[in-house]
Amino acid sequence: VPPTLTPPLALSRRYRGLTLVLTFLCYTSYHLSRKPISIVKSQLHPNCSALGPNPHNDSNSSTWCSWAPFDGDDYKELFGALDNAFLVAYAIGMFISGIFGERLSLRYYLSGGMVLSGLFTALFGLGYFWDIHVLWYFIVVQVCNGLVQTTGWPSVVACIGNWFGKGKRGLIMGIWNSHTSVGNILGSLIAGVWVSSAWGLSFIVPSIIITTMGIICFFFLVEYPEDVGCSPPLHHVRVTSSEKDPEAVTSNEGPLSVSSQSSVDCSNSPEEPTEEPEAISFLGALRIPGVVEFSLCLLFAKLVSYTFLYWLPLYIVNVGEFLGKVRRKRAWQGEHLLTPPLSLAAQFGAKEAGDLSTLFDVGGILGGIFAGLISDYTGGRATTCCVMLVVAAPMLFLYNHIGQNGIGTSIAMLIVCGALVNGPYALITTAVSADLGTHESLKGNAKALSTVTAIIDGTGSIGAALGPLLAGLISPTGWNNVFYMLIAADVLACLLLARVVVKEVRGWCGCIARKRGYVRT
Repeated sequence: VPPTLTPPLALSRRYRGLTLVLTFLCYTSYHLSRKPISIVKSQLHPNCSALGPNPHNDSNSSTWCSWAPFDGDDYKELFGALDNAFLVAYAIGMFISGIFGERLSLRYYLSGGMVLSGLFTALFGLGYFWDIHVLWYFIVVQVCNGLVQTTGWPSVVACIGNWFGKGKRGLIMGIWNSHTSVGNILGSLIAGVWVSSAWGLSFIVPSIIITTMGIICFFFLVEYPEDVGCSPPLHHVRVTSSEKDPEAVTSNEGPLSVSSQSSVDCSNSPEEPTEEPEAISFLGALRIPGVVEFSLCLLFAKLVSYTFLYWLPLYIVNVGEFLGKVRRKRAWQGEHLLTPPLSLAAQFGAKEAGDLSTLFDVGGILGGIFAGLISDYTGGRATTCCVMLVVAAPMLFLYNHIGQNGIGTSIAMLIVCGALVNGPYALITTAVSADLGTHESLKGNAKALSTVTAIIDGTGSIGAALGPLLAGLISPTGWNNVFYMLIAADVLACLLLARVVVKEVRGWCGCIARKRGYVRT
């Protein structure tokens, strides 16, 4: 008689599916609410001369249609200050958020943070309807929003880590982590609908969405398998016959090594109460092998990713305007610009630039899935990240120099760059964080997962704050210099993983040698 699916196992699969879908939608709404600022920037300081003279006083000012206080020549620096207000607050709050996440109910913590995020996102958009033109208002709102948004990432990763073991974790989390790019895409599209007519709605509509998801999360999220009578997953294969290097982060993480350890079984039989493990300290989390290396790598990887997140639409608009001026000048001189008719010199508006920038996130979805799949198969998380970062550097250089030669070239380069930049970022913040948060050195203490996730993502958020700030300071000197900064950050991210990559390569060589019988016993 063929085996049938037992009701407890079917129940556990339903709960795991619910957890995946619910946390996916929750963090999608987080990123959906962050994206509008990058779309609205080009509307806060548009090229007013293209609209003609001021209809109210016939002024020829090129900033008459801009939104004060972003109507001056220092508008890029002010935009950088807005980004930095959010990202610095996010980076600082993230280190604290993980500690709270280990000690509070994840359901209350996550849903409360989402409702507050909706509030502060709406307040930014209400600045349009309340006709607010003072910088401090927008700065304060950004700081508060950055702090409350730190509730999201440690909570959702901890929930996934509680329900899923290590087998195929990279692939599952690579697919699941597409919520970041899906949120960015939806945020861009939703913000683009109202950006030219009433940009305040570009913030208010996402705020309604994230608030609604917070309420749904409160009623339906299940934090731990034990809460519904299921046993927690096993995160590691028990080693009894040989010693294992305590610093090996991924020595036995191939697709066949732990795939049977990821199941969660449900039982109706009562379980004996066990002693609740203590939450790990901040310094204790830092001592977990690999946490420091991956944290510093993420700092530079996230610097690149968030610079694209906040500045790519404005870059597309600015480059389009520049190429348009060159084309008109050469046409006036009787020359022909050697670019195809569909080049970016057609000058994209705010909505078109926002729509085109979503292709970077489409590439991010593909890159995250690819990175997770390869790292599961090879067992080399660090090596996968390092290879993608190495290839990303020349791709960024090519995008800056040939990405504007035509719409087809731009689309292809944005997808490729998005995959190579966001692939390592996605892998580190998901599968690597979950691996380290359930590292065997913790001896089964799952209370470290949220803290480790917060340390890794908090360190990365420092880079996320630095990237847009540096872009705002460097862009007045030319966009080429911004891309040189991004390439340098990619190279540094790769170098910081060198030690872990060497350990992974040595582990592979040792496995191959043992299989061939060359290891002396």
